Formats: sequence, C-alpha cells, structure tokens
Amino acid sequence: MDNIRTINGDLIARDLRFAIVASRFNDLVVDSLIRGAVDALLRHGANEKQVEIIRVPGAFDLPFVVRRVATSKRYDAVVALGAVIRGATPHFDYVAGQCAAGLARVSEETGVPVAFGVLTTDTIEQALERAGTKAGNKGADAAVVALELANLLRRMDV
Repeated sequence: MDNIRTINGDLIARDLRFAIVASRFNDLVVDSLIRGAVDALLRHGANEKQVEIIRVPGAFDLPFVVRRVATSKRYDAVVALGAVIRGATPHFDYVAGQCAAGLARVSEETGVPVAFGVLTTDTIEQALERAGTKAGNKGADAAVVALELANLLRRMDV
C-alpha cells in the first residue's frame, strides 16, 4: 500500500471562498451554528472577505438558494445551516427530508461541495446541545467539511 497514491483535502483556507446559507427559523439555534462555522473558517486561515452569510426564511428554502449560490461560480464550497425541530405534526418529516435531499442533489448536480449543517432534532434542548454546548457545534463541523472538500477537489486530477 505504500505505493498507492492517496489524495486528501487539507484544512487550510488559503484563497477559498465560502458561502454560509442559513435559515432564520429557529434563529436562537441557527445563530450559534453560524458563529461556530465562521469561527472554524477563520481559525483555519480564512479572512472575513472569504466568507459570506446568506439568510433564508427556513430550512425548506435552503436547497433553492444554495443551488443559486453554487451555480454562481463565486464560491468554492457552501455551508448549509438550519434547525428543524420535531413538533406534533408530520411537518418535520417533510421539511427535514426535502431539505436533506435537496441539498444533496445540489451538490451532486453542480459539483460544488455543500456541507450539511442542518440539525434535525426531537427537542429544542437537543438542538441547543448541538449548536455549541454539550455536543460541540455542528456549524463548525460543517464548515470544516466544506473546507476539506473544497481543498480535495482542487487536488484531484479529474
């Protein structure tokens, strides 16, 4: 295995440009995800001019706007952030499912990495835990994924 070429993306922002597309719904949670994502990108060498935040009404709206952002050719990667919290109706299932499927489709069809930082939780407490308390910050995690994928694509010969 020593002679097998391995390609990895690193975690250095260099001249990469990032869009953070985040929902306003459940903004108490999402604002923490945004802070985590921005902090992670800055800690890995990005400057504020390399990061742009775009707000949308809710998680269901993320795929539509992320597609527009990805096809603009202005960004090397997109970080999609939101929080869908289960309620007493099936609304959660529709929103969470369509959001996840739509974001995956955008990434596949455009070739632009879309990091999935949309929380899907049963309670507000679980969402808050994943937005920077007990379970780390999933916004920061998504930003690191976006950074690594953008660098990986630059290193690939295809």
